[in-house]
Amino acid sequence: MTHPSLKGRVILVTGGSRGLGREMALALAEAGAKLAITGSQPSAALDQTRDAIGENAIALVADVTNADAAAQAVAQTVAAFGRLDVLINNAGLGMRVISETFNTVATRFWEAEPDAWRRIVETNVNGPFLMAQAAVPQMLAQGFGKIINISTSDQTMIRRGYAPYGPTKAFLEAASRVWAEDLKGTGVDVNVLLPGGATDTDLLPPAPDKKGADGNLLSPDIMRAPALWLSSDVSNGITGARYIARLWQDAQPDAARDDQGEKPRIM
Repeated sequence: MTHPSLKGRVILVTGGSRGLGREMALALAEAGAKLAITGSQPSAALDQTRDAIGENAIALVADVTNADAAAQAVAQTVAAFGRLDVLINNAGLGMRVISETFNTVATRFWEAEPDAWRRIVETNVNGPFLMAQAAVPQMLAQGFGKIINISTSDQTMIRRGYAPYGPTKAFLEAASRVWAEDLKGTGVDVNVLLPGGATDTDLLPPAPDKKGADGNLLSPDIMRAPALWLSSDVSNGITGARYIARLWQDAQPDAARDDQGEKPRIM
């Protein structure tokens, strides 16, 4: 599916140097969008992704857990491209911060190092909030904007040994519903997108037989088609929804829609 409305659209992808963020950024750039990609620190991966996109990209070093850094990332994006149309909150930390063997030997929550726990919560909970808080005034002034929050599967939210990563994504999904309601009628949409299973990214420890808890492993490029659709005009007015990339069909995006009714299933 082609999306002509993406030509010239300005999109900020946090954690855009590798994994899911890189795949979404590259797909959006190929569709004609202008990209700002962030990394928490300077890295060859950040520079390489920017260079792969070309002149329509800027690479920003921004710690999303820092309010000033989040505001600066938005300001730099607007300064470079004149506006900000889409924020993809992709930056996140997984359970490797707690343990490199989390997917084979569960770390029980009381065994987690408090500093590691805090880093995950600050990145996955406060990070999307601070980025959205910085971006929304610009979007409201434009009368248009989209926030796409990257989440995880229901099972991961409550899987043994996956605290605090899983619960932080449960928070993000609940927050997304609130943000959608707060922004209703403003022209700014908020939606959730998740792969639908473990993906081949750095969230999993490197291993010859790398795989998720369900024994499967998805390619990060599974996020490309839904990211294009959610960033384009064809999704205008759709807000508070949840989409699973694994179920995506270009001709029928509703096949991937997984709305949770009045209350999240995990509750």
